Amino acid sequence: MINAIALDDELPALKILENFCGKTELVRLEATFIRPGEALAYLRQNPVDLLFLDINMPSQTGIEFYGSLKPGTMAIFTTAYSEYAVEGFNLNAIDYLLKPFTFQRFLQAVDKAVEYFGHRQKKDAGYLFLRIDYSLVKIEIAAIRFIEGMDDYLKIHLQNKPPVMVRMTMKSILSQLPDQQFIRVHRSYIIAVSRILNIRNKVIYLEEKEIPIGISYEKDFFTRFSK
Repeated sequence: MINAIALDDELPALKILENFCGKTELVRLEATFIRPGEALAYLRQNPVDLLFLDINMPSQTGIEFYGSLKPGTMAIFTTAYSEYAVEGFNLNAIDYLLKPFTFQRFLQAVDKAVEYFGHRQKKDAGYLFLRIDYSLVKIEIAAIRFIEGMDDYLKIHLQNKPPVMVRMTMKSILSQLPDQQFIRVHRSYIIAVSRILNIRNKVIYLEEKEIPIGISYEKDFFTRFSK
């Protein structure tokens, strides 16, 4: 069972989520909130696995709220406006529910969260499962050479395989990678440490690729490799 909270400025919408969560053993709804500030204060003391977030709230949108959190927490956005769905997927949301939604549609979204959560727990086994074109794709961590940021997408360069494109942020994917195996060296690049062949004049040489070390990342990078 995964733990969740819900944030929505409409009490009837929260009651529906409470009712639906109570009908399944897949998710436990720990608390509901109508004010983003109260939800944020709760999360600081009580981290959860999943957020149900209304997008269109007056004081702060669900998109803004989610963007202010540390990467890694799953989100299912709820909205009465279908045009907001793209914004949710830009943040690598698990799903979005268009109000009014049925219990069956709610279950589909929760099933995705449970599946994704289970796959993410297997990170230490050597794999990532990333949402690509509305499907979960298995990526072998050891095959990742480097990751390149490209606007709203990331291009994951793999050994002996074509690169794959995924819509998510650098911070989000870095949080899912083993800390000792990967390092961010530039606002647009994350590299696999094992792939480094040489470092010269603040340039990292990988096989058939040269990557500059960004000014903001110099100190952390060289501190790490001077130990």
